[in-house]
Amino acid sequence: MNTIRENFEKLEHSILGADAVFSDTSLGRRIEESEDMVRTCFQRDIDRIVHSKAFRRLKHKTQVFLQPEGDHYRTRMTHTLEVARLARTVARALRLNEDLTEAIAFGHDLGHTPFGHAGERALQAVAPFPFEHNEQSARVVEHLERKGAGLNLCFETVDGIAHHSGPEKPKTKEGAIVRICDRAAYVNHDLDDAIRAGVLTEKDIPEELVAVLGANYSERINSAIVDLIETSAETRNIGYSPTVYFAMESFRDFMFERVYVNPIAKGEEGKAEELLKILYEYYNKRPELLPEEYLAAAEKEGAARAVCDYIAGMTDTYALYTYNNLFLPASWRVR
Repeated sequence: MNTIRENFEKLEHSILGADAVFSDTSLGRRIEESEDMVRTCFQRDIDRIVHSKAFRRLKHKTQVFLQPEGDHYRTRMTHTLEVARLARTVARALRLNEDLTEAIAFGHDLGHTPFGHAGERALQAVAPFPFEHNEQSARVVEHLERKGAGLNLCFETVDGIAHHSGPEKPKTKEGAIVRICDRAAYVNHDLDDAIRAGVLTEKDIPEELVAVLGANYSERINSAIVDLIETSAETRNIGYSPTVYFAMESFRDFMFERVYVNPIAKGEEGKAEELLKILYEYYNKRPELLPEEYLAAAEKEGAARAVCDYIAGMTDTYALYTYNNLFLPASWRVR
């Protein structure tokens, strides 16, 4: 008698398209494991990521605005959830593997630093090796979670996480979906947060973007996702039509010009960068003070690697707490 998993794997072959990654033809895991009776391999990957410590920390990591006063600004966690929903919608419409898509989306930002891209820039400035958050996300699931054992995810999941940004493209169409939906999500919700913060108004949005994508948040998201689905279905390559592609690129350029380097929105980022650089120098000179789970990495790969792992895993609040405890007199500490 077949297990629930085996029945579901057979169902995949009847409902998914030829371009999908099928659960029963996955390239497998770095360390071979026996199959689950209920869940497919990619469903297990989702559960491992969602139950990980790194995933839980995302709720206290900056998306764009540092320490915003308000409950409705995005965090790295809410960004991840929005990407996962967009990506799964696209995967379903294109008859690709929704579970693999969701696993990649849930894991894609696990390696992001505290304080958003300001933290990434800080580690890039001090680390003696290239530091990129997409590669760090793959490192989290491969080597850091479970006290160094890693989550032992499927190769397709790790590939999609590692290549959701950067020059190298994912090997699967599911990974390509997450890569595009990540950008579609952040330019749209970052604009929404910028308007909420008073950095921009709806009237500031260029007319040519409104003409192609729409006049409000829902219209812009819907336009991008529907075009992505329709164009990808027609071409069998994951991507936008030329019109929407150039509109989305212009949208991103607009966001960099008006939000991502805006002194009002990003004025405190220099302080955040310096804070992390100071923490890096402190622990790089004293790797023996790192938490026990990072000591093995320090011995095997060097102090700099372990310190970057430790700092990249911090939440905004924990980075501030650590700095306060290390460098401020007790009577001056922020509580």
